[in-house]
Amino acid sequence: MALFPAEQAAVDANARGARSTGILPYQALLELVREREIDALAPIEPEQVQPASLDLRLGATAYRIPASFLPGADGTVMDKIQQFGMYPLDLGQGAVLERGCVYIVPLLEHVALGHRVTAFANPKSSTGRLDIFTRLIADGATAFDLVESGYRGPLYAEIAPRTFSILARQGSRLNQLRIRRGSPPTSEAALKRLHEQIPLVHGAAEANIRADHLGLTLDLAGDPKTGLVGYRAKKHTDVIDIDRRAHYDPADYWEPIFARAGRGIVLNPDDFYILATKERVTVPPDHAAEMVAYDTQVGEFRVHYAGFFDPGFGYRSAGGPAGTKAVLEVRSHEVPFVLEHEQTVGWLRYERLTEVPEKLYGQDLSSNYQNQGLTLSKHFRQPG
Repeated sequence: MALFPAEQAAVDANARGARSTGILPYQALLELVREREIDALAPIEPEQVQPASLDLRLGATAYRIPASFLPGADGTVMDKIQQFGMYPLDLGQGAVLERGCVYIVPLLEHVALGHRVTAFANPKSSTGRLDIFTRLIADGATAFDLVESGYRGPLYAEIAPRTFSILARQGSRLNQLRIRRGSPPTSEAALKRLHEQIPLVHGAAEANIRADHLGLTLDLAGDPKTGLVGYRAKKHTDVIDIDRRAHYDPADYWEPIFARAGRGIVLNPDDFYILATKERVTVPPDHAAEMVAYDTQVGEFRVHYAGFFDPGFGYRSAGGPAGTKAVLEVRSHEVPFVLEHEQTVGWLRYERLTEVPEKLYGQDLSSNYQNQGLTLSKHFRQPG
């Protein structure tokens, strides 16, 4: 029986004082796991469950493929792999996924979604900061990173390391899944009211709200002590083990970028950059946020591969000052592009949860990037 039929969902939500539509929080995800609507080939680990998402794990085999694909409404991913696949790699003891190559990996997790329940995915923050392009695929899919209502079956990750070759293994976590019940309403008026109640940005004269999106600008003034404004990835580096933490020397992989008075920075089309927003962002406990990855109205570049911001991100009660800077993974398209201080570089879309999570980002869970400034991924040793 599905956990969330429409009628039962409304009854349960009213009984708890919760909303009948929205992103499912931590405790609802645990319930899906208990009811085996989210299941796996190996037991789901407690640390996989985040305030409003579930970390997904790589399975035992990666398939090197010549090009990205979607299976189509009548196809399966394994059918396409058998048709186009080049060779398998055993991830049991770990294997190197080479930069510039595309791989498909069956995930350990699979789902059985109920009526009016959909799922969508994004790379984890640390995945995006390594410039690993990864997308979720389901059987019968006609779009990436989306699992339709009523889907029952396996999940797959498409992985394309773009800057660094990586060492991955069975159980490694590169992307995460959010579950949405129904179609929660969003509007510019609602977002403005939310900002009035709990300031969503700090360090800006006023919030730049357009439709149901919150605009963010670029910090190129830099650290007052060092003038550091960002990093550019080096082109020829060693492999990065994606399961190591605080292990690698940033100098072996990154070139620092420093502020230049009155001048911006020029993005080279083949380069990958880590930058930060001027504003400090807050995601209140009853909301989640997602960065719009690419907006042609702000320029020919892509910002933020990893788009999920969890409930509690930058929230004052989670410790530290109000708001946390958003770190941006930036890559230009086709042509060199100039970025300048306080230029709009991205938009956050806020969406309400069905109820407040029992655990919040940065407060109840081990959270790598709460109160961050300009911060590389967790794989690198931090200054000091």
